[in-house]
Amino acid sequence: MSGSETTPATLDLTGRRGVITGGGKGIGRAIALAFAERGADLLLVGRNASALEATAQDVRRAGGSARILSLDLTEADAPQRVVDAALDGGGLDLLVNNAGNVRAGRLETIDEADARAMLALNLVAPVLLTRAALPALKAAERGAILLGISSGIGLLPLPFYSVYAATKTGLAGFDHALRRELWGTGVHVATLYPGATATDMMASSTAGEPLGFGRRPVEDVVADLFAALERGEHEINTALPSRRGMQELHRTDPVAVDARLAPNLDEMAEAVKDHRSI
Repeated sequence: MSGSETTPATLDLTGRRGVITGGGKGIGRAIALAFAERGADLLLVGRNASALEATAQDVRRAGGSARILSLDLTEADAPQRVVDAALDGGGLDLLVNNAGNVRAGRLETIDEADARAMLALNLVAPVLLTRAALPALKAAERGAILLGISSGIGLLPLPFYSVYAATKTGLAGFDHALRRELWGTGVHVATLYPGATATDMMASSTAGEPLGFGRRPVEDVVADLFAALERGEHEINTALPSRRGMQELHRTDPVAVDARLAPNLDEMAEAVKDHRSI
């Protein structure tokens, strides 16, 4: 893998050895299974040991190898524990920062504990885990892949997701800066921006397509992700076409987005007020 990436270089996704955080469910699980089909050796990390083990069994059935590490990624010693476990398993040329949580609603109604939980897991944890993993990623003989799972809200921050948007735009900014910092090292830094996806994380929201939350099957999102990674892409947006226009408008005229959303604010507030995965 070349560090000269003026034009994307294709990536070999086969036989990767690495870590997927939040690998027990949702997008993390689907990413694990897609890597398993390509012969990966994975360490699945998260708090829910039973979900991690269920995914690990599916990974083995799909042709990969898997171990689990059940821990709270926000604990002070978690980053080094994850890296040590990965290296004890034989190597590290893949890190997927996927673990995350959400609490939607008007900012003044969100508990401080929930706000801190989003900041800690969605942003601080991946920054510190990446920091701990970088020496091994940079030393990988075949080059390494660092993948951050942001959100469509990282491209189009939405009302009632203010703290979540801060974490997901923050993760995207971290990936952008680090990609430039790692130029020429052989570490391919990519960011996924999934729109609303049909996973357990979305189950407590009733917002649908009319409010811009049309859900895609997780398998379709991950299929698009892997096709883009194989092409060597860095910025991977899997939002529905119906959402791309608003994302572009936010980029060029963000105040116009305010006016577009304003008529439906009360309806959106009601639809997402119970959206919580913490």
